[in-house]
Parts: sequence; structure tokens; C-alpha cells
Amino acid sequence: MSSKDDKSPPRLGEVSAERRIRNVLDEAVHHGSPELAESDRHAEQEPQPPAHSQSEFHGGGPAESTSSTSGTGNVPYRQRTSRHSGDEPGRDNNGMRNQSASSQQAGTPGRQRGNGKQARAQSNGAKASDSASQGSGYAVVDDDLPLAREAQRAVRVLNPAGRTLMPRPTKRRVIAVANQKGGVGKTTSAVNLAVSLALHGNRVMVIDLDPQGNASTGLSVDHSTGTPSVYEAIIDQTPMQEVTHPVEGIPNLVCVPATIDLAGSEVELVNVVAREARLKNAIASYPEELDYIFIDCPPSLGLLTVNALVAAEEILIPIQCEYYALEGLGQLLRNIELVKGHLNAKLRVSTILLTMYDKRTKLADQVEQEVRGHFQDTVLNAVVPRSVRVSEAPGYGQSVMTYDPGSRGASSYFEAAEEIAQRGAQMRS
Repeated sequence: MSSKDDKSPPRLGEVSAERRIRNVLDEAVHHGSPELAESDRHAEQEPQPPAHSQSEFHGGGPAESTSSTSGTGNVPYRQRTSRHSGDEPGRDNNGMRNQSASSQQAGTPGRQRGNGKQARAQSNGAKASDSASQGSGYAVVDDDLPLAREAQRAVRVLNPAGRTLMPRPTKRRVIAVANQKGGVGKTTSAVNLAVSLALHGNRVMVIDLDPQGNASTGLSVDHSTGTPSVYEAIIDQTPMQEVTHPVEGIPNLVCVPATIDLAGSEVELVNVVAREARLKNAIASYPEELDYIFIDCPPSLGLLTVNALVAAEEILIPIQCEYYALEGLGQLLRNIELVKGHLNAKLRVSTILLTMYDKRTKLADQVEQEVRGHFQDTVLNAVVPRSVRVSEAPGYGQSVMTYDPGSRGASSYFEAAEEIAQRGAQMRS
């Protein structure tokens, strides 16, 4: 297939995500689902003539095996013949040659590959199907196919139309994503929730307050030494606008990165007056309107985390569905009460998100029941499962929302963002 057949209009999000959706649909037909195999048992098959070019085929002669590659990958595929009344022998409705003779001789049903443009998911969750009912050589790609459902989830997550599908809050929400235990999904949750809200019409800022700078990496924002960062905003009181960087590909999202300089900031803040309110003052100086500010806290309860708790009005606590995560939760709640009593009376735990849920273990289910029984409505209904795609995405400088929008991890964070947006819309201004 020529490269120009794979061209399609650009859509919102990373190019790699757009190509991934196209490949997912191509692979759905390429690998041959039971539904497609069943439909082809009733189709008349016959040997095909050799192909002379990609766009022109001639009759006569035995069929020969062919292979091609998609415009976004090198995945060979075999085409099959499905001849209906009124169709020209050896061709489908796009003039493409069908199943090879070698597939028929092997006694296995041919595998069909649809044109990527016809099989691509349509906006608003339209069905990914072909026109078999009109006498073409394609079988219908049913919504019940797992990869078809994955493509629909991808369109829903990416929101290519750019509409405001998640309601904006009645006032700006400053949310600290905190848990002193490391590895529970603080950074991953902050990044993916922010991207999801931004893709659906909300104006969002992510403040990376962890010296490791993982949130900056996940958003593909430079955080090398010398880059204007949150360190300058806290220590040198540089205006927040001067250290804010736009996130490429997400128009409504900005990021304040963290550099390694932030590691020494707690020592520098020891003798500073009103040291706990430095971040709060920096946020107050930002002139542009925002709907959400997510503060990614370090895995500790030091001065940086205290600055985040003073600057925020809400706390989002990611809890890994394991026992150790519950052990540290009590200490975090005690520190929150101390900050609330002396530094920030408006502070409250508004959201708890269960992460790394493994449905194969009883422990994960027990942790979920325990947390929901204790915190009740504070816990989001959405639960983030263990997902390789979620772990892979930062390596490509992306969130899972753009890296693999059809994955389970992306869908879970999308649902969590929806719940957060609905709660924000119901808040009193």
C-alpha cells in the first residue's frame, strides 16, 4: 500500500497516538477475529491473478502470495478473496487484491486487512465498520470486537473535536497530590489527570515540586540545569509566569518544571520568614485564569510538601492497593491535620484514588474495601489498574492519554478525571 493511502488529517494529540489508533484497527482485521472468520466461511473463494501494480490488477493465471506494510509500521499481512454477486473477480471495493493461494492451500481461513481510512474510529464514538452489506469484499467490524472497542475508547479520550466535555469548576481548584510513600502513583496520577482535563476543555497547570522532575519528564518539558523552574519561584520569588512552560500538543496545559536545584531548597528555606507560604504567594502572582492547578509533591513530609499543603485547598491521595500503602496513610492524615490547624484552615482531603489495582489478587480487593469503608464518598469510583502502557508512556515523554489512549490505564484516568470534573462543577463558588 502506498504511503499516500495512509495520510489522514491531523488530530488532537501526539502524532504517535494517531498512528497507534490506525494500527490498532488494521491489526484487528489482520489478526482475524472469530467473527470475521465465521463470515468468511460463507464467502466463495477462488485463485487470483498476479498483481502488476498496487492500483491495477489483471485477470488470468494462479494467485501468488503478496505482502504489504502500513504507512506507520512494517507489519506484513495477507489479503483474502471474498467474492459477492456483482463484484469483479479478485477485487474488493477498493480495487485491492485479496487472499493469496498459499493461504487457501494451507487450509486456514484467509485474514483480512481493511483500509485504515475506512476502519479508523470516527468522532463521537461512531462504529468502526466497513460496507459489506453493500456488496464489498469486507466483513463488518463489529463493535463487540475488543480492538474496535479500544479504538472507540481512544477517540473518547483524545476528544479530537476539542469540545468542552468535562464541566469547568465554579472556582479555581488547587489540588496537592500527596503521599509520603513513594511509588504509589502520585506523579503518574497528576500528569494523566491534568492531561485528561486539558484535552476536554479545562485550563490546567502542573507544578512539579519533586526534585526528581518526573512530572516534567512525563509532559516532555525540559528540566535540565539552568531551566527556569519552580526553584526560582520559591527561593528567588521569580514571578510564576516567567517559569511556566507550555506543554507541546496540549493547548490548555502548562507546566512549572522542577530541576535538581530544588533538592537543596529545604535547607535554604530554613531561615526564611514565612517559608511555608512561598509557593502560595508564587501561585497568587500568576495572572492568567486557570481551572485546575495540580501540585506534584515529593515522597516526603518536608518543607516542600508543607508548602504544597499551604498553597492548596484540596488534597488528592493516590493509594496503591497494597498493605504498605495503608501503613503510611495514618501518618499523612496526622500531618494534614497539623497543617490545617496552624497554617491552612481550608485544607481538606477531597479525593482518594486507588492505583495499581491487580484484580488477580485478593489483597487488592481487601484494600479497596477497607479504604472505601473508611473514606466512603471521598474515594473515586474509578480504579487505576496495573498497566504496562502507563509505565511505558514517560519513556516517550508522554502521558498514557496520548501514548495509548485506547488502553485500560488511559480509560481509567479519563473516568477519574470525569468524576473530579463533576465534583468541581457542583462546588460552591
